[in-house]
Amino acid sequence: MPQWAWKLSLAACAAIWGGSFVVMKDTLDNIPPAWLMGIRFAASAVIVGALFWRRLRDNLDGSHLAMGAILGLASGAAFVVQNIGLDDTTPGRNAFLTATYCVMTPFINWLVTRRRPDGGNVLAAVLAIVGVGLVALGDDLSLIMSGGDWMTLVAAVLFAVHIVLVARFSSAHDVMTLTVVQLAVSALVALGTALVLEVPPAPEVFASPDTWLSLAYLVLLSSCVCMVFQNLGQAHVPPAQASLLLSLESVFAVVASVLFYGELVTPRIALGFGTIFVAVLVSELGVRRRARG
Repeated sequence: MPQWAWKLSLAACAAIWGGSFVVMKDTLDNIPPAWLMGIRFAASAVIVGALFWRRLRDNLDGSHLAMGAILGLASGAAFVVQNIGLDDTTPGRNAFLTATYCVMTPFINWLVTRRRPDGGNVLAAVLAIVGVGLVALGDDLSLIMSGGDWMTLVAAVLFAVHIVLVARFSSAHDVMTLTVVQLAVSALVALGTALVLEVPPAPEVFASPDTWLSLAYLVLLSSCVCMVFQNLGQAHVPPAQASLLLSLESVFAVVASVLFYGELVTPRIALGFGTIFVAVLVSELGVRRRARG
């Protein structure tokens, strides 16, 4: 396949992930956040496990179970908290505030590996703080961050922790085996949270075709198809270009939110989103330059 096709697959990932914020927001009207994530992760674990069962059979051992479980705890907690936040904010704000995990990751990694962030990381952090400030402050400089916005930032920290853990565990383990275990444990985390904190969705919810279309989007497209597209695309596209294409997720999320959810984006909020996006680019390109070096 020509390289433009692989680039298109990465852009498709970003577009599908961006659209998923609106799909999840609509679905949360009928299915509580933790229940939604539990269903999504459980179905994804079954599908991915079936697709890669030979690798699972050949590689699954105590180490893969332990490391995959740790990743699943981090990932499950991050997605549950993110969706609880999404229930109380707009898809666009949720997407861009979540994207700050890219900026947080070098600082979380510093705590774990003692490798200090460089100047680019610090610049990205400053830009992200400015961007969040523009999103958080009203025209009278009053704080307009909702509880959902704060929860989204907590989720961003958890996503950053997950990225650091993946980097530490993946080199010595089969990635697909880790992925299946992670999905299964994430499902347990989400369903356990749902059983303790939430009321189960009403049975009639699952009689609606819209519910099944939303779940199909989240499970088949956003989880399974995008995982394949991302792995194949990143194997054929230079890292710097791949990171730029994937970072468009938050941009697609805002476009989808404006078109399909009716989100209002004022010039100040747009400037905040843009500043966060630049911060993500600065952080991602810095990572790629260090990897080449």
